[in-house]
Amino acid sequence: MRLGKVVRSNSHCDYVVQVDDALEVKNPPSPEDYGFGSFVKLESNQRHWAVGLVYNSQILNPMFPNAGPRLSSQPDPYFSPDLQNEVRTLLSVILIGALDEERSCGWQGIPRVVVPVNTPVFRMSQEEILRFHLNPQGQTQFSYYGLLLSSGGNFANHLVYQVLNDIIPMFSDPAQRRALQILSKELAWKITVGAIRR
Repeated sequence: MRLGKVVRSNSHCDYVVQVDDALEVKNPPSPEDYGFGSFVKLESNQRHWAVGLVYNSQILNPMFPNAGPRLSSQPDPYFSPDLQNEVRTLLSVILIGALDEERSCGWQGIPRVVVPVNTPVFRMSQEEILRFHLNPQGQTQFSYYGLLLSSGGNFANHLVYQVLNDIIPMFSDPAQRRALQILSKELAWKITVGAIRR
């Protein structure tokens, strides 16, 4: 499912995606399609660019700071401006790697290339997410853990915890699941202790 397009970047691996609305597409995505911790892929018809995670969102409403004169509540039959809805939803996406289509696995880390503006962004399927977390030998990989903690913003710990709980049920190998569950429990403890210390 297409979510929107790249409109700018804040750093080499931190991109801003503008979500499609009803004025741009016939069936715009629902809020559940681009929730916190959603896996997305940035790709066009010509090329797959990167895999990313939604780690923040903003609602941009240009009318909010407007303190100018307002239109009267009574409609004027001779003057009816055609106002467009300019409210936008922006997603902050951290790039965490790419899909290797040839070997049916994932490459995890900071992508070397710069993703162009207007590149379409899609929500990833469960099969694609699972493939991204497998190395060429078919073993589980989660090597973008440190990248999320350092670049995931104020919600970095919560983001990693959310991702772990999403991907653990995908793996059938008990040893792989156990390793990720241990990491998840340690992170849950860290989040709890951090909240208590505040």
